[in-house]
Amino acid sequence: MQPAVLPPCASAQISLIWGSAIGKSRLRRSRLRAASQRTGSLRPLSLVLCRCIAESTGALQEQQELSQQPSAAAGTQIVLRLQVATSISEVKQSAWDACATGSGEMNPFLLWSFLNALEESGSAVKRQGWMPQHVLLYDDTTSELMGCVPLYLKTHSYGEYVFDHSWASTHTRCGLPYYPKLQSCVPFTPVTGNRLLVKPGPNATAVTKALAKGLLELTDQFPVSSLHLTFNTAEESNALAEVGYLQRSGIQYHWENRGYTTFEDFLADLKQSKRKNIRQERKSVASAGLTVRKLTGDDIKPHHWEAFYQGYINTTDRKWGQAYLTHDFFHCLGQAMPEKVLLVMAEDSASGKPVAGALNLIGSHALFGRNWGCMYGTAIKNLHFELCYYQAIEAAIERGLSRVEAGAQGEHKIQRGYLPSLTYSSHYIKDGRVSAAIEDYLVRENHQIMYQLDGLTMQASPYKPLAAAKL
Repeated sequence: MQPAVLPPCASAQISLIWGSAIGKSRLRRSRLRAASQRTGSLRPLSLVLCRCIAESTGALQEQQELSQQPSAAAGTQIVLRLQVATSISEVKQSAWDACATGSGEMNPFLLWSFLNALEESGSAVKRQGWMPQHVLLYDDTTSELMGCVPLYLKTHSYGEYVFDHSWASTHTRCGLPYYPKLQSCVPFTPVTGNRLLVKPGPNATAVTKALAKGLLELTDQFPVSSLHLTFNTAEESNALAEVGYLQRSGIQYHWENRGYTTFEDFLADLKQSKRKNIRQERKSVASAGLTVRKLTGDDIKPHHWEAFYQGYINTTDRKWGQAYLTHDFFHCLGQAMPEKVLLVMAEDSASGKPVAGALNLIGSHALFGRNWGCMYGTAIKNLHFELCYYQAIEAAIERGLSRVEAGAQGEHKIQRGYLPSLTYSSHYIKDGRVSAAIEDYLVRENHQIMYQLDGLTMQASPYKPLAAAKL
């Protein structure tokens, strides 16, 4: 196989190297099991990938030679080698993390330790319908990892939080299979971050464009219906739209820190009625005989994870949901990256028994709320709001973090200080007929999302007018 030869800069040259590219459903365990059973027919893309790149590279290199030869001023060419890893354990942790933090902001979900915990615990693996197929781009001369993409071959659409079940139905009506598909995301985690992870340096732009265009070509070669990069950044999504990806938007609810030093500073920015409501909710929890503790690092013991997992299972059972994360995941997470975990636990003050908990991860600029669990079927009014929202705000203020991202969905978050914020995803549908239909749908859906965002921001904001104007 001859690796692709890429100039170290300029998007115009990259475009010559790579060819151009042309409703929510409630989860039921039985449906997930049926979808997961399709994993038996999945085959890893690694061997196919090498052959496809070898077959396409010659034509692409020839196109480059005919159109433009890099000048001496352009610098030394970099030779890149594209590979697929069927487990993140095949990649050096330091090399992956150098790419994952290349944007300058540390997102804990993109780190090697978190993704490895998902695989090692059996949460995101082939038998669950998530076959890891992480794309790696190496400098062929130095074997240095220049870029990577967390990628999965999937046989269902569960655990993604960007709902494409209607797209699957459209494929079926056209006599086309929708699964398997390629999915670039952090499994079970609706948190925004780059999906094209690139190590900083003079060749970063070239590597980013190589990954973007290369993913399109790989999708065209593989027996898959589509490629999806979900919850990527606005900048990445916009850049991908320029090279043929469809763009989709959604709404989450985030809390922004405007230099607050105390929780009371935050409350002072709210309208009187909203401020009063939050104080009443917190007071009701404080009078319930509970002790709330924020744990991180070595303060989190195995018995905390045991209790939290029990609450996690109880909560998903009551909501007709699916516990995507295994028991071992939480222990793996606690062992691998304890300093990036903030576990908020409520305990009965008299007995010391755990009552409920909320799992957060700590980034360099943000606190990310992920999972909530209530133990033993206990139901205490407003406890969810206290542990998931108000304790997270307090922690972000204490740590000087700029925002709290409290997860998917929930207009009820607005009156508690979490304002609507756009999310993005990028999609490539191989079949031209289906792609055109989905593109037309997305134009109308994105317009509706913007209309909804404006309405929520202007009419439902809990902030005083002057405070809202500063956000």
